[in-house]
This record gives sequence, structure tokens and C-alpha cells, in this order.
Amino acid sequence: MTPRVLKVYNAYVVTDFDVSRFAAWLAEVTGEPAELTVTPIRGGGSCEMFAVERLGQKWVVRRAPLAAVSDTAHQVIREARIMEALASQGISVPQILARTDDPDILGAPFFVMSFVEGDVIRRDGLPPALSNDPDSQGKIGEQLIDTLAQLHAVDWASTALADMSRPEGFLDRQVDRWLKQLDSYRVRDLPGIDDLASWLRTHLPKHGDLTVMHGDYKLDNVIWAPTAPPRIACVVDFEMTTVGDPLIDLAWAMIFWPEEGNPIALAAPGAPNGIHPDHCQTPAQLQDRYAQQTGRALEQFDWYQVFSAWKLAIVLEGSYAKHVLGQSRNPVHAVFGAIVDNLLIRARRFAR
Repeated sequence: MTPRVLKVYNAYVVTDFDVSRFAAWLAEVTGEPAELTVTPIRGGGSCEMFAVERLGQKWVVRRAPLAAVSDTAHQVIREARIMEALASQGISVPQILARTDDPDILGAPFFVMSFVEGDVIRRDGLPPALSNDPDSQGKIGEQLIDTLAQLHAVDWASTALADMSRPEGFLDRQVDRWLKQLDSYRVRDLPGIDDLASWLRTHLPKHGDLTVMHGDYKLDNVIWAPTAPPRIACVVDFEMTTVGDPLIDLAWAMIFWPEEGNPIALAAPGAPNGIHPDHCQTPAQLQDRYAQQTGRALEQFDWYQVFSAWKLAIVLEGSYAKHVLGQSRNPVHAVFGAIVDNLLIRARRFAR
């Protein structure tokens, strides 16, 4: 018998999932009544994720938080529409099975997407299949850049993204937008953050391109095929996707690239299960590959390096502020303060 409500408790999450109501809704929208099982998935960023097994297939539910932090955050229906648009353009993304903004089903809007077999590269290293084949690890950087170039080549004007984005004046409004975000939760002095804002305004590029911009493109927002050599099976997490300047995506990916001395690097060389030093490209090599793939000039790329580190510092400071104010029980948020400080150091390094 299908349980009515799934409840999961851990140190800082209480998850409610009405399995029977979800099963009835899915049967109605697909025309296929079926029994199913639901299991919570760790991760998923700001949204909640659940694995669903139904009719011999695996699916994933991505649900907005039951208590969203702002009107614009966690727009999961928008994310599903973006994935549908990108799929129509040949980008490898999970298939959308169904979506709804009706909170009566699961308490918040959500969508159902296909489960993609594969692994994620995280701070604790490469998945075993990639770790055990060091000679092919150079393809990790190649795949990351080539997939980004493919995403940036999408004809966005012919998709729903044209109606969901505000491309005109995109770069012009970024600094003020993120300073306003920071001002909504400042809890401490952040040395240099306002000086960096002034530098960004003064050195603003005059002719940025407009493409699909993922908004959070990095090694752990792609699913890697479960066997070597490294191959990206699909791109995920389109919560921040819009039409904007593609070089922000490239600079954002560099923040997390496994480079020695980078405190938030994913699978850094020298770390357990990190990319082998002989097969790990430098950020400059990856940037050159992107320039060759896209034909874009990178003379002003330092601006994007500054902006991306500065912006990420502001984003993470929001979670750290919640910790300081006692509004978050997530232990990860407690360490974000030091990460923010390091990101501002990184931004100042490129502000020359």
C-alpha cells in the first residue's frame, strides 16, 4: 500500500512528501496510473530532490522549498521551461515529464525529470571510474569547456528564453543588483566589497555578448557518464539561467576549477581522488580553449573574474548571514563566512 506521507528528519531538514497525492496527480497528467516509490536525494542545491521509481523507470522530483526565501528564488517551473527549451536546441539536459505550480500537490511548485545515470565531481574528489583512469582526466576540462561553448551557441531568440529574460542592459545593472541583494542582509563589514563594486563600475566592458547564460556553471553542475573516459551526460541546475554575458559563465567555472591553492576547488590535484597534476589544465589553458571554440576575445576577462568572485561572495554571504542571525540550522552555512573572505581576496587579485 502506498504510504500517504513521507517524512524525513535529519539535523536541519524536515521533508514532507504526500506520496499518494503525487501518485494520483502523476497518473492524471501522464494517463498512466501506477504504483511508485519515493526516496529523498541529498544535494540539489536550494531546492529539494526526490528519486521516484515508477513503471520500471527512474525519475527525479525537484521541488521548491516549502518556505522560499524570496519571490524570485527557486522558480522551479521557470527552470523546467528552460530545460524544455534547451532540449529542443540539442543541449543534453534531463527530460521533463511533468510540471506544476499547484502547491496543493506537494506544498510547493515542482517538476518531474528523467533520472540520468552518472556521477558528480565534488570537493572530495572524482568518482571512482574517473579517478581510476588518470590518463583520460584531461578530457574533464575539455568536456567542461566544449559543453559550455555548445550552450552559448544556442539560438535563444527562437526559444521561450526570449520571453523569460531581460537581455538589454544586462551587464549595466549587475553591480547595483547584487549590492542591493547584499544590503538586504549585511551583518558584518566585508573589507573591499564596496571598493570592488566601484572598480567593476569603472571598468565595465562596453560590448558584452548575449547568449544563454547558465548562471551556475561548474564541475558539479554537470552529470558525468558512469564510465571513463570522462563525458558529460547532461547539464543540470538551471535555476539561475537567463540570457546574459557568456564570459560570466566561463569565469564562474574557473572559481571552482581544480587549481592548486584554490580553497573551494573541486577534485583539486594533490587531494585524495583529485585530478592528476599531469592531466589537469591550467585555467589559462581552458580559457584559450573556450576562445578557440567560440571566437570570443578575452582581453577584458579580468573584469569577469572579479565580478564572478564578488558576486559569489555576496550569494554565499546571504546564507552565512542566516547562520549569524540564527535563522539557519544548516551546518554548511557556518563555514561560508571564511569562503566569502577568500572569494573577495580572489576578486581583488584580478582587479588591476
